[in-house]
Amino acid sequence: MDTTQRTEQQRSADRRRRELLEAADRVVLRDGPQASMNAIAAEAGITKPILYRHFGDKNGLYAALAKRHTDALLNSLRAALDAPADRRERVEATLDTYLAAIEARPQVYRFLMHPAEGTPSADQGFDVGKHSAPLLRRMGEELAQVIEDRLDLGPESQQLARVWGHGIVGMMHAAGDWWLGERPCSRAELVRSLADLLWGRLAAAGDRIGGPGF
Repeated sequence: MDTTQRTEQQRSADRRRRELLEAADRVVLRDGPQASMNAIAAEAGITKPILYRHFGDKNGLYAALAKRHTDALLNSLRAALDAPADRRERVEATLDTYLAAIEARPQVYRFLMHPAEGTPSADQGFDVGKHSAPLLRRMGEELAQVIEDRLDLGPESQQLARVWGHGIVGMMHAAGDWWLGERPCSRAELVRSLADLLWGRLAAAGDRIGGPGF
């Protein structure tokens, strides 16, 4: 098999994988955490063994969907952090971007972040909970790197940036989860309140010399 043929086969496989993930997305939007491999296969117009061939099992499919949505969310958060605005406005925009994402697609959020209560018997071996922590850790590390690149936090800058990154992500996740379930206030009110909580130390930190600024 020559290189051109292998490349075309890889492109075809990648395209088919994207189509299957889009079908899975549609089912997750409808069914949330109870999305099953049977329903996803039916949505894609294939048999379940073919779905297994591409993803292995529901854990593999979950990992692919998690990467897809986490990549998109991180890109949106980076755009908010890079917007041409003052620091307070960018802090609020970043918080709002996260909350807007979970508000717009609550079923996807629940699929990614909550154990699947009432999961169909065929999928009882799947535990969403064991996957959600790595997603939050990835977001925490990404935010930590942004903070370290942009702010001068003194001699323990790297360690403090990681503390802040994981702490902010944990705050966003816990507050957002509570807010999405109870809706005790508007999104704008929650953003302002969370930004107030963060602002004192963020306002005091200087920009890192040679960095992109924050």
